[in-house]
Amino acid sequence: DYELCEEWGCLYPVPREDLINLHREHLLHLLEKGDMEKALQLLQRIEDPGICLAISEQALDQHPNLAASHFLADYLTAHFYASLTTARRNEIQALYMGSKVLLTLPEHSRVNYFHLSSRPLLMLEQLLMNMKVDWVAVAVQTLHHLLAGQEIGFTVEDIDNLLSKYAEKALNFPFALKEKRS
Repeated sequence: DYELCEEWGCLYPVPREDLINLHREHLLHLLEKGDMEKALQLLQRIEDPGICLAISEQALDQHPNLAASHFLADYLTAHFYASLTTARRNEIQALYMGSKVLLTLPEHSRVNYFHLSSRPLLMLEQLLMNMKVDWVAVAVQTLHHLLAGQEIGFTVEDIDNLLSKYAEKALNFPFALKEKRS
């Protein structure tokens, strides 16, 4: 049905907003099915870069599944980096990094941290609070790799400060000294 509507849109004038809605719904349908190749082909068929940007951003703002969010954040960063405001760029890159970290977690636990996908530092803190040290190690390594040469609102130093804060708390033992009596 989407392809028929797309053909119709090529033959007859369709209002810009309707065209954006059609392509956005088609894109989300393909991404939900996991067909990234067809989703990429759909985006490449759209000749107007403004429409393509609008479709991609609107689709991302609908908070699709993890793989779809990762795909859209990557696509927007790769193709429209200069067209985005600094705040929006940082938001999309944070979502990309958060989704990348989520993909390193065991599949059954991703749902517990999905709501933090656009806030990688908060996700890292949640993992620390849940004592998932092995997962934190992989997440930190992933973030260090992704942050190389990037500016997205937080740095490697912020990650190190967070780790230091929780390491200090882990070594804090509340106890009372008892005097030895002779």
